Amino acid sequence: MTGADQTPRATPRRPPRKRPDAAARRQAILDAALAVFAEKGFAGARMEDVARRAGTAKGTLYLHFKDKAALFEGLVRTAADPVLGMMEAQVAQFPGSTRDLLVLLFARLHGEIICTPRRHIVRLLIGEGERFPELADFYFRTVVARGQDLLRAINARALARGEITSDAALRFPQLIIGPFLTAVIWIDLFERSEPLDAEAMLAAHIDVVLRGLGWRDEGVGA
Repeated sequence: MTGADQTPRATPRRPPRKRPDAAARRQAILDAALAVFAEKGFAGARMEDVARRAGTAKGTLYLHFKDKAALFEGLVRTAADPVLGMMEAQVAQFPGSTRDLLVLLFARLHGEIICTPRRHIVRLLIGEGERFPELADFYFRTVVARGQDLLRAINARALARGEITSDAALRFPQLIIGPFLTAVIWIDLFERSEPLDAEAMLAAHIDVVLRGLGWRDEGVGA
């Protein structure tokens, strides 16, 4: 054998494993938190449960969120901001009738909240908001108040266009959003007994609420 034949061959190196970046790791933690909160509630959830579900070390979890309340707040912001931001842009720029605008927005709520695990955030607050008022206060400031402003803007828009005659939804924006909460509660509690077609219910509500607000077919954009 020649010297060249005796030279050991280099072992091929495996490419280094690609580590998830900070944004992907944070999102994995939030996804895990939503699942754990849905299963155990806020009181029953533990940070180690979230870390285990996310497949990360508990210390890594604390690098992103200092405690369980911060984790919940991060979850709410991540879930709500894109949806609300998109809806606010649509209200500001939508050229069609208020009826068509409500159809679009309710379809967004149905697809982005009711039909996804995000609805569990609302259910958690309904069940534990009284026990943890700081969570309810945060959710109100971050989501509810912003949503109410959006609904009031829709009512004001419809009045300005001559489509309705009542300002009731300016004073009580809950009139518009009430069936959304009904759908969230119903699907989680009673769906096994009587399935709810939430999309059809929301469509029916649009007709009911607009008629209650004095919908005028001759209104601008009607």
